[in-house]
Amino acid sequence: MCLLVSGSPHPESANSRLLRGLGRLSGRPFSEAPYLADLPLFQPPLDQSPWPPSVSRWRAAAGRATSLIFSTPAYLDNTPAVLKNALEWLTSSGELRQKPALVFSFSPHAPRGEHARKSLLWSLAALEVRVVAEAALYQDEVSILENGDIAPGEFREMLTEALRQLPV
Repeated sequence: MCLLVSGSPHPESANSRLLRGLGRLSGRPFSEAPYLADLPLFQPPLDQSPWPPSVSRWRAAAGRATSLIFSTPAYLDNTPAVLKNALEWLTSSGELRQKPALVFSFSPHAPRGEHARKSLLWSLAALEVRVVAEAALYQDEVSILENGDIAPGEFREMLTEALRQLPV
């Protein structure tokens, strides 16, 4: 099962819609990460049993995943706090260790998103995620149709090829 992880806390954001489009494009089973905005602010002293239910749900979803696709916007030229916080909750538990992942930034136009994606890549490296492909995507180049599909064209072809890098 491929887990779709959006850096945006809004379920109808461009990043969340892109991820659902990628999940459909892959033709494989996928699930969306639990609502990451429900996670409490990570603090090492709180990282002990019993964990808050939202932390348990997030860790269970990450543990079940055989691969992941991340898509993040740029907030203040960086990874959004909601995504960084979610990753911090996986630091001690290791659910993402050696799991293959695709990593995208998805923002309105170039060069926005570059630093956010790099920051996300640093966090994923610390968690020992195996990033198999990554790219900056821009909303003025990648269109999502009303039905949720990614519009045909060169970017859809590139994304299809990236999805082939994930194990079945």
